[in-house]
Amino acid sequence: MIYPSLQLLFFLFSVSNEALQAVPLQAVGYDSHVELVWNSVPDAQSYEVQLMGADGKFTKQAELKDTLYLDFVGQAVQGKELQYRIISKSGRGKVNTIATVKTQTRAFSNEELMDMLQFYTFRYFWEGAEPNSGMARERIHLDGEYPSDDFHIVTTGGTGFGLFSLLAGIEREWISREDALVRLERIIGFLEKADRFHGIWPHWLDGNTGKVKPFGSNDNGGDLVESAFLAQGLLAVREYFKDGNVDEQRLADQIDALWKGMEWDWYTRGGQNVLYWHWSPDKEWVMDFAIRGYDECLITYVLAAASPTHGVSPEVYHQGWARAGAIKQKTEPFGHVLELKHNGSEELGGPLFWAHYSYLGLSPKGLKDRYADYWQHNVNHTLSNRAWCVANAGGFKGYGEELWGLTASYSVDGYMAHRPGQDIGVISPTAALSSMPYTPEASMKVLVNLYRNYGEKVFGRYGFFDALSPEADWFPKRYLAIDQGPIAAMIENHRTGMGWNLFMNAPEIKEALVKLEMESDYLIEAEVE
Repeated sequence: MIYPSLQLLFFLFSVSNEALQAVPLQAVGYDSHVELVWNSVPDAQSYEVQLMGADGKFTKQAELKDTLYLDFVGQAVQGKELQYRIISKSGRGKVNTIATVKTQTRAFSNEELMDMLQFYTFRYFWEGAEPNSGMARERIHLDGEYPSDDFHIVTTGGTGFGLFSLLAGIEREWISREDALVRLERIIGFLEKADRFHGIWPHWLDGNTGKVKPFGSNDNGGDLVESAFLAQGLLAVREYFKDGNVDEQRLADQIDALWKGMEWDWYTRGGQNVLYWHWSPDKEWVMDFAIRGYDECLITYVLAAASPTHGVSPEVYHQGWARAGAIKQKTEPFGHVLELKHNGSEELGGPLFWAHYSYLGLSPKGLKDRYADYWQHNVNHTLSNRAWCVANAGGFKGYGEELWGLTASYSVDGYMAHRPGQDIGVISPTAALSSMPYTPEASMKVLVNLYRNYGEKVFGRYGFFDALSPEADWFPKRYLAIDQGPIAAMIENHRTGMGWNLFMNAPEIKEALVKLEMESDYLIEAEVE
């Protein structure tokens, strides 16, 4: 359902630029902010946003070079008329009024706030995509603090996450099915020509050329895990379009060919009972990284078992991923039972992206094997992570029931996999927000607190920024695809189960679950049917 207060923005977002030329300034009021969008002026070097005060005079709110501005006005003005004016300024001292506009904000329900967040995050993968490939850019920094050549670096795993967001965009009428198909055709066409290594894509690609962008000095070939994240999204897209019109079925067939070309068995490194993360044509197996649980990589083994052309045996799963049973290790951080041994963080649990990345398509609902109940494990993982933050042994500012969640993200010192026991006072919004299916009420408290109390410090044109630290007064305006993607995908799974329904109903996935002796609610439903 599209809520009335959001319909205007969704409409404006979906219509063509040509249609908007007749409307030089648009304003949409939300709960605590107003979004203003205006047409660019050819000779303008900056724009001034002005708001009329109670005295009937306009005062300056901001000056910027962009043509989009989010004005966080708070809740006190809800229901009151707000009048804005945009002034363009040229380098020659010329000042012109572009337009004025009136709007108002109003109180949003929790459901509307989720709708707003999901829409803003979706925009990262739609309007923020790399223009040539249509793929998800690795990062977008609104503060400008990154090399300009990063603009064209795209992420395979992050794109896979974003595909779920694009499908949700169709269903929620943020984009048309036809426009989405055009974008997806561009992405698939790019992937068909891009560098692959035994059918497996690298972690990063150059969006202009399709050539590998090395992730490290020895990491210049296939990345099996990132490709699994991509394949998870691709299979969901295939299922969505496979019974559509001729063009949609053609897209589904192209995806099927890419999927069948992925040589999962090659990455057993000569037939070992374990999958290896990396291979390159000149470095070969020098990375020497066997994928063993438990971490974010469960989906890699499910897909390897599911492949109709290059599948692996159940022994690869049980001996490799499950460490011949040694993956089981019961711990109870803060009274929440974890059945699996978390790599490198056995006692307190790993970063929360482990409960997200494999489960955008692979539904944990009723998912069980001889090692764990994955729904309960993910719920308990989330609850223990939250409990650590609420206990706040480090005494970090802001921590509590309304601000929790440790996972891999930007940090006050580069990139870091934050987790209980490795906590420096940095909260990553994706941790709690992507956990919405597991802890809906607790996650919603974080959403409300961040949006209403931190406002423009943490929220921008693509939703919540990647990380924050009230302790360090650190609020960078930066996004990462691999953190934005799970937010939109998991919120949609919480609301409708769309990503889960698509992926889990792929016939190869059901066959793989049976092959691996896994239980699933989707297998039970199939038996009933």
